[in-house]
Amino acid sequence: MAERFIQSIERAADVLELFLTANQELSVKEISEKVGLSKSTVHGIIKTLEFRGYLKQNPDDLKYKLGMKLFELGNRVSSQFDLGEMTRPIIRKLVDELKETVHLVVFERDEVIYVEKMDGPRALRIYSQIGKRAPIHCTGVGKSILAFQEEKEIERLLSNADIKQFTNYTMTDKELIKKHLQTIRERGYAIDDEEIELGLKCVAAPIFNHHGKVIGSISCASPKMRLDDSKLSKVITEIKQAATEISEGLGYQHNNVYM
Repeated sequence: MAERFIQSIERAADVLELFLTANQELSVKEISEKVGLSKSTVHGIIKTLEFRGYLKQNPDDLKYKLGMKLFELGNRVSSQFDLGEMTRPIIRKLVDELKETVHLVVFERDEVIYVEKMDGPRALRIYSQIGKRAPIHCTGVGKSILAFQEEKEIERLLSNADIKQFTNYTMTDKELIKKHLQTIRERGYAIDDEEIELGLKCVAAPIFNHHGKVIGSISCASPKMRLDDSKLSKVITEIKQAATEISEGLGYQHNNVYM
């Protein structure tokens, strides 16, 4: 049996979702044109949403903007939201596809912290563990987060970070690191090629929230010998797709990049 949807609610949702990509304030005429409904129909929807607190009218220009009720609902969603729970099926799918270890980290108070780790069929004894801090300058997850900060923030984070050399491949020169970050931004992913541990290679991609701000990263870690060109290409594709799926689940839209 086909799903039955309530048209009036769909129309109200269309009106509210205009404010995701359009100007912060819209007139009845602008809303009518964008949703393809008559001004009288739109007026009725708007007045109902305004009455319930979902929209608010600016008395100066009579245009409408989002109301505090949505802010209240958004805060309630945030308080109930568990990133680990949301991403677990995505991580499990990655592990099944790639047969390697997958990590999820969050960026909080200038720290990159492992919050999820799921081993592949051949578990690795590596640096990472849940709750542990990841170096920002030489891990895939750290670099993918650092690369998508504002320039001033990159400078501050590198100045405060312990730029420790873990292997002969670890970059410790801040100018070289900043140049490397530009490449990461262009590609949309980061690679740790034995920079924190010899024989280990990781691919990571950033996770963005609904403001377009990077809040975490997801990665695949593997012994370097198992990542030939063919598998590396597959890992990059899968990790980027997973990061995009998670970001979109957080409300991220590609035109809202925080840069």
